[in-house]
Amino acid sequence: MEAADYEVLSVREQLFHERVRECIISTLLFATLYILCHIALTHFKKPAEFTTVDDEDATVNKIALELCTFTLAVALGAVLLLPFSIISNEVLLSLPRNYYIQWLNGSLIHGLWNFVFLFSNLSLIFLMPFAYFFTESEGFTGSRKGVLGRVYETVVMLMLLTLLVLGMVWVASAIVDNKASRESLYDFWEYYLPYLYSCISFLGVLLLLVCTPLGLARMFSVTGKLLVKPRLLEDLEEQLHCSAFEEAALTRRICNPTSCWLHLDMELLHRQVLALQTQRVLLEKRQKASAWQRNLGYPLAMLCLLVLTGLSVLIVAIHILELLIDEAAMPRGMQDASLGQVSFSKLGSFGAVIQVVLIFYLMVSSVVGFYSSPFFRSLRPRWHDTAMTQIIGNCVCLLVLSSALPVFSRTLGLTRFDLLGDFGRFNWLGNFYIVFLYNAAFAGLTTLCLVKTFTAAVRAELIRAFGLDRLPLPVSGFPRASRKTQHQ
Repeated sequence: MEAADYEVLSVREQLFHERVRECIISTLLFATLYILCHIALTHFKKPAEFTTVDDEDATVNKIALELCTFTLAVALGAVLLLPFSIISNEVLLSLPRNYYIQWLNGSLIHGLWNFVFLFSNLSLIFLMPFAYFFTESEGFTGSRKGVLGRVYETVVMLMLLTLLVLGMVWVASAIVDNKASRESLYDFWEYYLPYLYSCISFLGVLLLLVCTPLGLARMFSVTGKLLVKPRLLEDLEEQLHCSAFEEAALTRRICNPTSCWLHLDMELLHRQVLALQTQRVLLEKRQKASAWQRNLGYPLAMLCLLVLTGLSVLIVAIHILELLIDEAAMPRGMQDASLGQVSFSKLGSFGAVIQVVLIFYLMVSSVVGFYSSPFFRSLRPRWHDTAMTQIIGNCVCLLVLSSALPVFSRTLGLTRFDLLGDFGRFNWLGNFYIVFLYNAAFAGLTTLCLVKTFTAAVRAELIRAFGLDRLPLPVSGFPRASRKTQHQ
């Protein structure tokens, strides 16, 4: 063989080894996420659904739980996708020729984005509908009972649902662009799936627009419940005494068989007693907190939340001004996988760290706002008491939120990192009016929620300070006397 042949062979070997290395790294990362998600779902699932007398139902629930674990792992990967890419870019800038980070390159990052895009489509369109229909199926009438019969019914239902969804998406694309709809019939993989995922991502971005401002306002109250407040803002002894008195009163109602409360629901009374006992134990733990935790932890946490929230609103306001001045600030997709050439923050590595922190903070806020909204409050998972269908619904909602996070962050201008792969092919990202109105709506809703939350807290403190909360309420059974009667 000649020298040129050896060079070609060595290049092919190098490409082959790089591809194998990327597959191994991606598999290890996904396996780690899968294990973490499996542990989390195990603590939330209802044990009675997996230890039933009917082995068929238990098997179906186990299969559905594995599909939910896969979907939740994809959702967690979508959350980590943009922060991991930003940090990798800064590492490549700081250590461009380090031997130990040669595995970290643009090809790996681009491959991770493609894998998340593929698995998100697979989970939303096929796996989660299959898991739901599988748990609700009973097999066709007249067919042999068993898991296989349920599989047949689930596959038929899934095929019908897929045809319905794809037909609706094709009609929508035909209304928007007739030529594009004809192309989608001939090119299913390159056009149809990205367009379908673009619609789902757009719904996710709209959901983030509603949930994130609500979550930013709720983060203060949630953090206040988790941390121990200073004695100036919270009287734990009074709360303990009230909880003990209520628990003693309910216990007397349950234990006294000749009481006049026998018509009450005894099961409800038992649940109330258990809730009060749990509350009392938590209050006792908080009372034992140290002075440092009480007087320093809570103010620092509130200060961090205030800084992060204000910084998020400020960045969005600056991005709105940039959109008005220069349309080059519009989000766009990166066509190549070149990383490590330029920093995506004007502050360098410090700015990249701030971007990552803000992305995680907004994602946590969106989840808090999602479960705090009245529409999705019933989906909130409970410890060892979450039904299988409820787990499926939670996984679908979390995947929709997390898969829209990269688009959400780039649209708001939280980062300059351009979207990779098919994430950058969304048509509505290039519409100036959509992006501008979205930023303005986010800034307005966030400001409105924060102002309403803080003013409500100030009103409550003022009412408590002046003692207006202890005023007697008017009795509804006795009408007010008229002015004529009062005069007499």
